[in-house]
Amino acid sequence: MSDTAIKIENLKKQYHLGAIGGATLRGELQSWWARKQGKEDPNLRIDQSYGERNETFWALDGINLEVKKGEALGIIGTNGAGKSTLLKILSRVTAPTEGDIWINGRIASMLEVGTGFHGELTGRENVYMNGAILGMSRKEVDAKMESIIEFSECRQFIDTPVKRYSSGMYVKLAFSVASHLDSDILIMDEVLAVGDMAFQKKCLGRMEEAAEGEGRTVLYVSHNMTTIRTLCNRCIVLDKGHLIYDGTPEKAIEIYSNHNMGDYTQTHYEFDGMARRDNLGNLEYIHSFDFLHDSAAFSSDELIKFKVEWTGQVRRDNLHFRIAIRQADSTNVGMGETTILQKAVEAGNHSITGCFDPSMLTEGNYVMVISLNLIDRTSRSEMRDEAPVLIPFSITENLHLREERSRWIRKYWGSVRFPDIQIIEEK
Repeated sequence: MSDTAIKIENLKKQYHLGAIGGATLRGELQSWWARKQGKEDPNLRIDQSYGERNETFWALDGINLEVKKGEALGIIGTNGAGKSTLLKILSRVTAPTEGDIWINGRIASMLEVGTGFHGELTGRENVYMNGAILGMSRKEVDAKMESIIEFSECRQFIDTPVKRYSSGMYVKLAFSVASHLDSDILIMDEVLAVGDMAFQKKCLGRMEEAAEGEGRTVLYVSHNMTTIRTLCNRCIVLDKGHLIYDGTPEKAIEIYSNHNMGDYTQTHYEFDGMARRDNLGNLEYIHSFDFLHDSAAFSSDELIKFKVEWTGQVRRDNLHFRIAIRQADSTNVGMGETTILQKAVEAGNHSITGCFDPSMLTEGNYVMVISLNLIDRTSRSEMRDEAPVLIPFSITENLHLREERSRWIRKYWGSVRFPDIQIIEEK
């Protein structure tokens, strides 16, 4: 165990879905007495049964894993696969239902924006508090304070209560604290997505330095496969609480991509009733998307025709649709946009029929992200709604269009600006 940082055996975590009990002891006694008498539970919702209230869900189901000191381990999987639950258990935020865990060293974790911060304390005070939690003395924290402040880019606000920080400032200071204080194991859960691109690059460099230069163990959860490739020398794939692969990052990403793709025979998608991001305002709403083809598999020389139905609650100028293309592993490829819709789109139900040119794509599996955007007075594009489902499709290259073929190395792709999406019909 001397070279082992973390060892996990048969780890399981069970959650109860919905409300699992009354808010008070009196409520629990009421529920127990009602069941004892064969009566309806007075604390259930109108649309809820007792069986539903006690339904369970295994977030992790029999995980076995050993992580060596100095390893940079990537953890990938779809939403709900158990990634965050695993990190919360390792960080002692929650306890396992079954299984054993051995941890050799001190852990610094950053599970979400502002983890471990107290809003009423200043940034500087929170640094001291986090150091104390890790067992460091004030003198030890003092020795690192200047480098923490410098890296965080928050010097101007370091003596301001963190409740006044933006989410980006939270991330910068929290990451700086977690990465600079004396911990043996650094745990990160998709937190860099909040910071700006320059700071993300800076953080990745710091994580590489911690793993390679300082010999610290890094556990990193991300949906950004480029950062997984850059940072990690080993990667595991989780699916529905099970560990389905443990090995090289490239193979893990391939398995995740293939496992994550949808049905290529599906051509119709309904979005009504699906949750949207809180900051979109809900004044525009995308109802459905259709491929106007028999399947979602296309040749590279074939225009992809589609139809989108949507509703606007107010009159708008300067609306347009955007299709962002990602690889199956969630790596961004590029995007295409329609021209501006009718000069003034009145409130009500609408639809557009358009075609997308995929000729710049090589053979492979992809997903579309459909969004409706508004060009504001400063000529910036503001998202009004985004379809909450990734739409999978595949491309087969037309061999007759190429005299020579070469192997395309996907991890070196850059950003692509696709030709404008042509609007065939607008209603």
